[in-house]
Amino acid sequence: MRFPVALCCFLFVSLTYSQPAPDSHFDGKSWWNHIKVLAADDMEGRETGSPGLRKAESYVVEQLKQAGLQPAGTDGFYQPIKFVSRQIVEQESSASLLRNGKIEPLTLGEDAIFSTRVDLAPEVEAPLVFAGYGLTIPEKNYDDLAGLDLKGKVAVVFSGSPSELPGPLASHYQTLKERWKAFRNAGAVGIISIPNPSTMDIPWWRIALNRTRPSMDLADAEFHETEGAKLYMIFNPAHANKLLQGSGHTFEDIAALGKDRKPMPRFALPASIKTRAKVDVKSVGSSNVVAVLPGADPRLKDEYVALSAHVDHLGVGEPVHGDRIYNGAMDNASGVAVLLDVAASLKKSPVHPKRSLLFLFVTGEEKGLLGSKYFAAHPTVNPHSIVADINVDMFLPIHPLKVLTVYGLEESDLGGMARDVAGTYGLGVESDPQPLRNAFIRSDQYNFIIHGIPALAMSVGDTTDAEAKLKKEWLTNRYHAPSDDLKQPVDLPAAAEYEEVIRGLMVKIADDDRRPEWKSTSFFRRYGKTAGQ
Repeated sequence: MRFPVALCCFLFVSLTYSQPAPDSHFDGKSWWNHIKVLAADDMEGRETGSPGLRKAESYVVEQLKQAGLQPAGTDGFYQPIKFVSRQIVEQESSASLLRNGKIEPLTLGEDAIFSTRVDLAPEVEAPLVFAGYGLTIPEKNYDDLAGLDLKGKVAVVFSGSPSELPGPLASHYQTLKERWKAFRNAGAVGIISIPNPSTMDIPWWRIALNRTRPSMDLADAEFHETEGAKLYMIFNPAHANKLLQGSGHTFEDIAALGKDRKPMPRFALPASIKTRAKVDVKSVGSSNVVAVLPGADPRLKDEYVALSAHVDHLGVGEPVHGDRIYNGAMDNASGVAVLLDVAASLKKSPVHPKRSLLFLFVTGEEKGLLGSKYFAAHPTVNPHSIVADINVDMFLPIHPLKVLTVYGLEESDLGGMARDVAGTYGLGVESDPQPLRNAFIRSDQYNFIIHGIPALAMSVGDTTDAEAKLKKEWLTNRYHAPSDDLKQPVDLPAAAEYEEVIRGLMVKIADDDRRPEWKSTSFFRRYGKTAGQ
């Protein structure tokens, strides 16, 4: 779905506003004022390692100082990080299918794209195997790879999971780290992923538009999670029958099964993939920003409640309707603005939380959650002192807030706390209504979770078909597009009420004498045990 033309071309920002309740800490105005700075064109889209991102982080640091927070990085407010950037040189790269002794060239951008999230081999020629969802989940005795001969082959997988698997568990095993671990053990040399057409947030033409933009990885060897992978490609669902030709299966049948989360067939494909990849590699530096508001309780002040958001976005890319700047207003200047508002409100408040409050503004989220991955592995405070993380990322206050979608609602004590705080504002709470979108693993809370720290994220939920349609249209037209800018409608009361819940939850966790714990039924409880919690 797309916005009608008249709605695609705002020349002004449509802001809904009403008078806040007398006891409110927020009115939405200061939130939007921060976004107007962070998502302005002169920030140039805040690409990881860019001057624009450094400028945005300087603004964040100034606001933190004004709020009276203390630096908690390794270099003042900053935690410097080294990255490796990989960019495909498409003019010197190619891909083709080999079938029945014939070469069938693939058009890069139209049929498929290379992903430089792995260290692509200069040349690959390998048979193809369709591996269904491509998931191996020991906890549920589920294994799409069982019985398949994958040694020396490239696995073709359909994005998604069967309905028998809980959403958070399925999401965890769809991370590239976990997926590649299983394929590497089976002897595969690469992966071709076909997006699920029913859950694609971005239409293919926009995915392909910026296909030559660089990917990044953390430079430290400890974070290299795809060793041995020689090929990673994304295939256009509209052209996926090119892969399945001669197999006795059609992509239409496969996609229908995936839409309903039904079991998938698995079979060898009568074709091989042949690729040539030229990649430019360079070093990039960027930083997280970390600040702390010390706690008031002598016993608990050395423990921390983290509030996180990513500052980076996509920078300057290929133009859409003549606009090259990917401003990232909702993704994620909106989250950064929440953190700044909450920090400022606490300075003005007589409330002095028992635990210390850690404000974390991470870099490299759009490159694969890299800034939070580094921080969670190398926190600037005692690793066992962080009791919880609340992550704010693209919460989308584009219609009134009546219900909160809580990612991780049933995983830890934080879910119940979030429900209690939301209830004080008359808000309902729901778990993720769209598990196939894998939202639970797609932002920075995930890196805290796998280091044993209970975490969750929240967004503005939909309560009507009209609201769901509006959200779908936003994702199709604005998500990771230049139109996620200052010329879009937002609902200031919804943003303000969301901020109230975030602030209330953070303080509630900080003042609770007990640390939040994983529920006994949560798969992620094992990470808490590993971390010694």
